[in-house]
Amino acid sequence: MDNRLNEIRKQISALRTEMGELENQIRLQVKHDIDCTDASLYLIENRKELVALIRERNALGGSETCPTIAERLAASHRPLAVRKRNDVSGV
Repeated sequence: MDNRLNEIRKQISALRTEMGELENQIRLQVKHDIDCTDASLYLIENRKELVALIRERNALGGSETCPTIAERLAASHRPLAVRKRNDVSGV
């Protein structure tokens, strides 16, 4: 079962990479006013396959935690540097 689970994870990773490339291709096609129907349909098929793989992975006991928006923002938050105020009279 672990081998199958690892294989599914690899397939999911590969699909996500391919989908990102397709999304970039679609953006370029739209930017240049080119028909992006074929790439869009292929992306939809990839999404269907991805959902099926995720369901299979979850059925085998695998899971993936998706951080909430607040968690993602907190993870990338950089505090602002504290500004020192010059107390110069007359300014």
